[in-house]
Amino acid sequence: MKTFSLALRNLLRNRRRSLTTLSAMVIGLVAILVFGGYKSNISYGSLTGFVQGTGHLQIQHKDYFLEGGDNPSAYGIADYERIIATVKRDPVLAPMLEVVTPTLQLGGIAGNFAAGTSRSVIASGVVAEEFNRMLSWNEYGVVSYAQPLAIAGKNQDTVVIGTGVARKLKLCSVLAVENCDQAQGKSAATNESAQQVPQDIAALSSLEQANLPRQNDTRIEMLAATARGAPNVASLNVVKAKNMGIKALDDAYLAMHLAQAQRLVYGREKPQVTAVAIQLKRTAQMPAAKLRLSELLATEFKNEPLTVLDFKTLNPMYMQTMQFMDSMFGFIATLIGVIVLFTIGNTMSTAVVERTVEIGTLRAIGLRRSGIRRLFLCEGVVLGVLGAIVGVIAASIIAYLINRSGLTWTPPGYSYAYLILIRIWQDMNLLIGSVIGLFAVAVISSWWPANRASKMMIVDALRHV
Repeated sequence: MKTFSLALRNLLRNRRRSLTTLSAMVIGLVAILVFGGYKSNISYGSLTGFVQGTGHLQIQHKDYFLEGGDNPSAYGIADYERIIATVKRDPVLAPMLEVVTPTLQLGGIAGNFAAGTSRSVIASGVVAEEFNRMLSWNEYGVVSYAQPLAIAGKNQDTVVIGTGVARKLKLCSVLAVENCDQAQGKSAATNESAQQVPQDIAALSSLEQANLPRQNDTRIEMLAATARGAPNVASLNVVKAKNMGIKALDDAYLAMHLAQAQRLVYGREKPQVTAVAIQLKRTAQMPAAKLRLSELLATEFKNEPLTVLDFKTLNPMYMQTMQFMDSMFGFIATLIGVIVLFTIGNTMSTAVVERTVEIGTLRAIGLRRSGIRRLFLCEGVVLGVLGAIVGVIAASIIAYLINRSGLTWTPPGYSYAYLILIRIWQDMNLLIGSVIGLFAVAVISSWWPANRASKMMIVDALRHV
């Protein structure tokens, strides 16, 4: 304790230099914590969004992820109900599970005959109530932009489309979609032939709608290929247009009831799904859950070509974003660490030069080399502790102000803005790691001047001018 008291008094000898060094440490720590908190918010927000949409894990046909994009029906899972039942009753998996639900992905062409328009869509057949439970998952308490599917509890022919699809199908006005610019009217001479629906599709649609009275202007038709390659058409009622955030997805998104999607693809044949989505209570349970699922598939369903994929594999953009943010954070942290290292080192080296005679006197009256070294190291430790305390307080204040400023930004490829938020105290790994890192830099930068001071010859130090 006496050594620390002496170290503090020595730092107060030259207040201006000590304050400058302390300021560099505080600014460096604030920069690391603020950017790290921003990175953490993006990380947790992206993770939450992807897990809400696809679950933590999915059971799929082993070739579906790479080969099934253009022909999902060829890679269906026929015995999906038994798989779901097996997963739910497994004693290892049951305590981890939040939602287990089947999904069916299919492509098709959606058309609005009344407006004479059509466009290709990527449809998702889901169990709406279970999918909405997935959308409510929020382990990390982030600001979630997920909206429940409006088809829950509604007729089997109801669907939700992206606002981009609504714009292409001329449904913005009837669905009351905000900020949806669409061309008004048609040029009969130039666009009529391009927008004309093929007669065979119109004939199929008329058969589908024979006993279905048209109640409003939100009814569309969807053409899809069955598992045998034959065309199939369903008449659907759009209940809502939903902004999906990512423009490419928003321009092709369509969500429908699983039973309706299965009728489109499989008709009267036994229905299948393309994936069984599994959402866990906590993300940390994912490795154990994936291992157990793999064991079940290898034993209970060993004759079926199934595999387990996690959300990182299913959503490559997540890992790409995280790798980019991690590289940026590492570069910034390294740069700031080097600056602080040389700042403290320069301060301590200057202190050693100024106190050379004092060092010789202390050595002359019996203080050992280790005592001299410990004295200067303690000064670095005091600087590190003060810098960490002040830096954390300053970073917390700045984060508080930013979080309540309402500032937003639109990420590349997205169609609406997200709040800029800083998560410092919510990410204890970031906070503790940054403080320990600053403390380590302070000690390391003090070591070389302290070691040089301890090796001074007493006679040379006493006659130093």
